[in-house]
Amino acid sequence: MAMGDSKVCVFCEIAKGERPAHVVMDAPDAMAFLDTRPLFKGHTLLIPRVHYETLTDLPGEMLGPFFGHAQRLAAAMESVLEAAGSFVAMNNRISQSVPHLHVHIVPRDRKDGLRGFFWPRQKYASEAEAADYATRLSTAVPTP
Repeated sequence: MAMGDSKVCVFCEIAKGERPAHVVMDAPDAMAFLDTRPLFKGHTLLIPRVHYETLTDLPGEMLGPFFGHAQRLAAAMESVLEAAGSFVAMNNRISQSVPHLHVHIVPRDRKDGLRGFFWPRQKYASEAEAADYATRLSTAVPTP
């Protein structure tokens, strides 16, 4: 599905009001609504109104405003739901259940049962291998 193309996208249908959702935030550029399968009550999904599949598809000028919404939603988890903190995450392609960019903002409390990431951690074989990965990545990431 191309950027801006919303055919058969559940999140685009929600943004257009064609599918019901428990709306948390309704802004001209983005929308947030409760996840229908929450990790914890209050688990919210933030989406751009225009269809972008992944974070790399989101235009640079939208990054600040979009993550400003995420920041305000994370603050609301603490102020309104009295959560001790929040978990803010997104998937790009892998494990992305709906192919429309979305950020999960989940209220968190100590000992709530959510144990970090749900996949095994790996170690670098050596400091040299870690340095090699860092160098390879840094050459691909331009400095703003």
